[in-house]
Amino acid sequence: MKTQVDYDLHGLAGIRLVDATPEDIAVVTRQVGPLQAPLEREADIIIRFVDQLEISSSIRYLGLDAGFTDDAFLVLRSKHKSRARVQIPFDRIGKRCEIVCQRGLLQVPLLIPILNLTILGKGALPLHASAFTYRDTGFLATGWSKGGKTEALLAFMAGGASYVGDEWIYLNGDGSRMYGIPEPVRVWKWHFDSLPQYRKVVRGAERGKLRLLELALTGMNWLRVNRMRALLGKQLYVDVSPYELFGEEKCTLAGVPEKLLFVASHEAPEVTVRSLDAQEVSKRMVFSLQEEQLTFTSFYWKFRFAFPEAANELVETSLERQTEILNRLLAGKEAYEVLHPYPVPLPALYEAIRNGCVEK
Repeated sequence: MKTQVDYDLHGLAGIRLVDATPEDIAVVTRQVGPLQAPLEREADIIIRFVDQLEISSSIRYLGLDAGFTDDAFLVLRSKHKSRARVQIPFDRIGKRCEIVCQRGLLQVPLLIPILNLTILGKGALPLHASAFTYRDTGFLATGWSKGGKTEALLAFMAGGASYVGDEWIYLNGDGSRMYGIPEPVRVWKWHFDSLPQYRKVVRGAERGKLRLLELALTGMNWLRVNRMRALLGKQLYVDVSPYELFGEEKCTLAGVPEKLLFVASHEAPEVTVRSLDAQEVSKRMVFSLQEEQLTFTSFYWKFRFAFPEAANELVETSLERQTEILNRLLAGKEAYEVLHPYPVPLPALYEAIRNGCVEK
């Protein structure tokens, strides 16, 4: 039975699904987490699902992943490069934006960057980060992609912290609160090796998948098949709901951003923690945020190619907006640089951060 479902992301943005089947709802819930709640205001993003997307003219293709008709821009690839047919009005992002999706998607393309831009347009800050509350203090861990944000989160959750979020954290307009979305946490084999208690809470099917990959990799190591070994090594992870991984009572999804961790890996064997000016973090994270938008930006320029007059001011001024909000919201924060080897033993990371900036 088709239905309508709302998602309320901490009052920062609202998503409404229209004509959504249970399968459609599951697709969106995997992306933004189970934040379903009736909206008492107009939705910022409407996602309408259809059996067949109607088009007004033949499609002119822009590579393999996009195309346009006389009056619509289409994204033609979804997760894992699977085929899709999704109409996205890029000029409406930040306003009341309606996305039309043909059913059968593995993922709504570009949903998180569209959500992030919508929130940015309201004066809040989407930050590529993880966040947790430890001993009544809110920690915001940020840095370049793959720099150790999830590792800091996993380490402190094992030490008794409460989960706010991973991957994307949202600071409200005055920086007094931080919010997360309960999207799945990617946990790698070496994370489980470092903190084996997490392996026990993963579902049997996922544990079985990981075990099979480990056995296959062992065989590849023995046979010295380097290329296949490298490919298998990139699959040694599972994506786990934070509710499953940490327990529902530990997932608060909100906190106060008091201490800032700027995390990165380095070639030295030890973990080092030192005080840092928060403005240095702001200056660098502007470019990290721009890098995170590259896929979205590529589609936006294709949209402008298709419709040269249909500019979106929010998209084209995102750098300036992010710079101003970052500088304002992070100013004066107690900040620390955390450098660690990769892979890092998670208990050692926990002890170094705790000794360097928690016990002070």
